[in-house]
Amino acid sequence: MNSVEVLAHVPDLMDRSKVGAAARVTFVARPSELASLARPGQVVVVDLNRPGVLDALPQVVATGARVVAFGSHVERATLEAAAALGCQALPRSQFFRSLGALLSP
Repeated sequence: MNSVEVLAHVPDLMDRSKVGAAARVTFVARPSELASLARPGQVVVVDLNRPGVLDALPQVVATGARVVAFGSHVERATLEAAAALGCQALPRSQFFRSLGALLSP
């Protein structure tokens, strides 16, 4: 099985363990770190409910990495803003239900 390298800003420990179980992941502490580490062919996962994530997304998308973002289903404006920036933005439940497929090449 081919695996894709995953970079993630997912501070919640429960969420982090789920993402880490699905792929080989490098976690970063701050969303501002993502743009300097992201590259084409990589998947970047972000939790949209964390401060600074939306601000960092334009630079991350510009790297050519595939950005998958998840957030609360009731925060429709946040999900739409991430999608408008070029991210695949999903409600949290859908993201975790589809995690394996989302993180595969």
